[in-house]
Amino acid sequence: MKYAIVNTTVVMTDHLIPNGVIIIEDGRIADFGKAGKVSVEGLPTVDAKGGYTGPGLIDIHTHAGAGTFFYEDPEFAAEKVLEHGVTDVLPALYYNMTKEQLVESAAKIRAAMESGRAKNIIGLYMEAPYLNLKFGCNREQNPWGDVVAKKNFAQIVDSTYDIAKVWCIAPERENIDEFVDYVREKNPSAVFSVAHSEAEPWQIERLIPKGLRDATHHMNATGTLQKYPECRTPCVDETALYNDSMYCELICDKVGIHVDPYNLRLVKKIKGDDRIILIADAFVEHGPVPPGYEGADDINFDNTGEIAGSNMILDGSCRNMMVHTGASMCQVFKYASTNPATLIGLTDRGRIAKGNVANLITVNHEFTVEAVYLGGEKIK
Repeated sequence: MKYAIVNTTVVMTDHLIPNGVIIIEDGRIADFGKAGKVSVEGLPTVDAKGGYTGPGLIDIHTHAGAGTFFYEDPEFAAEKVLEHGVTDVLPALYYNMTKEQLVESAAKIRAAMESGRAKNIIGLYMEAPYLNLKFGCNREQNPWGDVVAKKNFAQIVDSTYDIAKVWCIAPERENIDEFVDYVREKNPSAVFSVAHSEAEPWQIERLIPKGLRDATHHMNATGTLQKYPECRTPCVDETALYNDSMYCELICDKVGIHVDPYNLRLVKKIKGDDRIILIADAFVEHGPVPPGYEGADDINFDNTGEIAGSNMILDGSCRNMMVHTGASMCQVFKYASTNPATLIGLTDRGRIAKGNVANLITVNHEFTVEAVYLGGEKIK
């Protein structure tokens, strides 16, 4: 099938094409450009009504959709995030699961992928097993306190290595190299992310050659080392900012609890447009909102008052990033599509380009999703 999206502003990585056209044929982008320069003669058209059309959102780190964990009902969660423009998603599995639960949950998500009923699920984000036991919600339920050992992790890696795109690790964990090396043996292109960690710079930087390229929910669940009283020393956040090769994931909520708006602007200034990745990190928790945070309706809290991820979908993080930092439409699409695609090696999506998969969304000026296209099929 061949048709055209018309009356739209096409969002490129570094500029806009007003009064634009995108031609879709057999599920891919056949052509795009200024109306009049790209012919739509004889083609069926979809009127974008003046909206902005850019690449579909790619959420590499979220646990849930519309209040349901992906491992509980992957088809439902995938459908709900797709309605909000997430055309590619990596469901995240969390460290509070046992080995058996991680393997079982991964198998359930794999089955949904292979069934064709969750076409936007493209793999897994493993926020497990070996993180620092001091950090994160539900940390009292972390069963992974023993020394890193192949006899404990091999079954998890063996059952997921082909679909696990990102593995979170705390580099300071004893014997972590045994885990990293085993994952790399199974999948040399695996990406590692420093997460729930109080590692020192040298502990993180020594793993960069082994594929450590990401910082999980930057400025959340990271320690501040103090070797001397009243003296802050560099830790995870500083290391991620300093190393140009590292990406920084950001949970961008309405009131700036996960990352203060000033810090969002700081990260944007330091990392530039190519190393920021917006995530939803949606979770399912039903603890009460602590006093003073009544406006935080896109955040979850556990029963102790601890932040427990968000209840957003990625389009919400995009809207909030624009508000808190003044990020442009081009920048936000980079943070939520182009950059995550680059990190995990997706070369045929994440930007408007001829031949790319026609995973597209149309949004208004406030980043409200008005249309969604998955593989060229308009689903909203």
